[in-house]
Amino acid sequence: MKKEETHENQPGETPSGYPAFNIEEELKKLPGRPGVYIMHDAHDDIIYVGKAISLKNRVRQYFQSSRGKSAKILQMVERIRRFEYIVTDSELEALVLECNLIKEHRPKYNTMLKDDKTYPFIKVTLGEEYPRVLFSRTMKKDKSRYFGPYTSATAVKDTIDLVKKLYKIRSCSKNLPRDIGKERPCLYYQIGQCNAPCQGIFTKEEYRKSVADAVDFLNGNHGSVLRELEEKMNQASEDMEFEKAIEYRDLMRSIRQVSQRQKITSGDGEDKDVLALALEDADDTVSAADAVVQVFFIRGGKMIGREHFYLRVAPQDTKAIILNSFIKQYYAGTPFVPRELMIETEIEDHELVETWLTQKRGQKVTIRVPKKGTKEKLVEMARENAEIVLRQDRDRIRREEGRTIGAVHEIEKLIGIERTVRMEAYDISNISGFESVGSMIVYEKGKPKRSDYRKFKIKSVQGPNDYASMEEVLTRRFTHGLEERKELDAKKTGYEMGSFSRFPDLILMDGGRGQVNIALGVLEKLGIDIPVCGMVKDDFHRTRGLYYNNVEVPIDTHSEGFKLITRIQDEAHRFAIEYHRSLRSKGQVHSILDDIEGIGPMRRKALMRTFKSLEAIRDASLEQLAGAESMNARSAQQVYDFFHAQDGKGKRTVEVEE
Repeated sequence: MKKEETHENQPGETPSGYPAFNIEEELKKLPGRPGVYIMHDAHDDIIYVGKAISLKNRVRQYFQSSRGKSAKILQMVERIRRFEYIVTDSELEALVLECNLIKEHRPKYNTMLKDDKTYPFIKVTLGEEYPRVLFSRTMKKDKSRYFGPYTSATAVKDTIDLVKKLYKIRSCSKNLPRDIGKERPCLYYQIGQCNAPCQGIFTKEEYRKSVADAVDFLNGNHGSVLRELEEKMNQASEDMEFEKAIEYRDLMRSIRQVSQRQKITSGDGEDKDVLALALEDADDTVSAADAVVQVFFIRGGKMIGREHFYLRVAPQDTKAIILNSFIKQYYAGTPFVPRELMIETEIEDHELVETWLTQKRGQKVTIRVPKKGTKEKLVEMARENAEIVLRQDRDRIRREEGRTIGAVHEIEKLIGIERTVRMEAYDISNISGFESVGSMIVYEKGKPKRSDYRKFKIKSVQGPNDYASMEEVLTRRFTHGLEERKELDAKKTGYEMGSFSRFPDLILMDGGRGQVNIALGVLEKLGIDIPVCGMVKDDFHRTRGLYYNNVEVPIDTHSEGFKLITRIQDEAHRFAIEYHRSLRSKGQVHSILDDIEGIGPMRRKALMRTFKSLEAIRDASLEQLAGAESMNARSAQQVYDFFHAQDGKGKRTVEVEE
């Protein structure tokens, strides 16, 4: 196996290359607000997601006395290297966001949910001519109106019962108007809880008016109902009818519980990005040079994550100018464009930017500035989180930008390219050609994106041929990508995040001219134009420069670009080695002697008993091999030919895992 190589972390830097994170200092900055906290390990993988009524109190508990903590939590805390958090307006929003993030990232230390039946919704079937109000645990993209999700199934059921009583909404599953008059009215009509649309007693218009009132109630306009219930509760209490009073009290409690609004999940199931900006000054004109843009990602109607971007802005730039510039730069380098952008202020060239994004996506893209409702509240929440980041994390973000995006810009400048968002690096790992595997790692904006890493088990190459193995890996990767692109183009959707359809802006090969030429040959054969750069090493196996356009470009070993290159090399190598080890650890241990025709288990064991190592067997003469236990002239010749004649270049190389 290739020798494992590592580079020492620079001062103030974590193993993954992120700036050092002082947990004690960051704990002091936590707000006493509801929200979600996200724990990262040394490789910056998300290992736990949790919610809190007070982020300050909850997150601190992990790093205090270990008394009372489970073994699982203690093990998790040992692995935490940094944390981040998203502030929400309520515990309910934190709970729903926690659920979305767990499903998206599947953290190691979270208990994983098996399906989406987590929180209940109230469903009003507006697609029917005579709508109903139903309990549902799934939210589909249909003509129904959904309210929720909520935290209490009991409160939802109580509220549905109350809505039916107040507005006399039907409970049956009859097909109306087809079944009008076919059967006698049900018991609910007899007790005054349904206006019997199945009998045609009320017109369709009258029934729809009742449904509209019920929807208005579910939208939160239930002050009059609460006042009425409170009066009835007080009257029942005065009349010593305590059971009725308790019933009214519980109904009021259910209404208040269900009335809590949240904006983390929407019913339209669309893909959206929410963008908000925080500036150092409170007004709209920047007198300083610091700003943060927060982007919330909503996919399939659910908020699944966020990113923030530190900006250096010019004096007197307005929010509209900064946001306009950010949108153009960010989406120029992002393969996936959502259907809708929600921003906090109107931008110049609104229609022109919409047209550009529409062409990039292949479908209509809309830019909105929400003025009211949950969408406007969601933009406010993004702005609030951006302000927290700007206020508390400015210095750390500057260092991180230098080590990530700043390092990428250094590499761009060295080799003369632009707009490098996504980089892919490849490596091959094997032991004497056995179980050859390839690794593909992905860095976006200078950070590892482990959800896009891929492993390849070499299928077509026999023996230790790294060039041929690399050719197979690259051919498979980009052929698969072209096929995915054809399917997505047929559907007229953007190239999906995390799929092979996303091509890199730069390919980094672990080697010089030879590896670069292999990659260029594959790309030319497939008709793909992507810059390819080699990461060249010196005689001590340390990075010394980049190989690009047939020229070796020297690189300052103290620069952030150099540090990023070494991190990428180490990561590609680590990922390949871990995959190789996983194959061997699953009972797939294999000897190279198994590949020699005529050498079965008995002779293999006899050879190892006699010669003790593969190198000794390789270096043995034909006579020594023939004289070994259980061997004869024919089997000795087969072993000798395998090690000396197969590659046509002398002795077969035997690498031993260290």
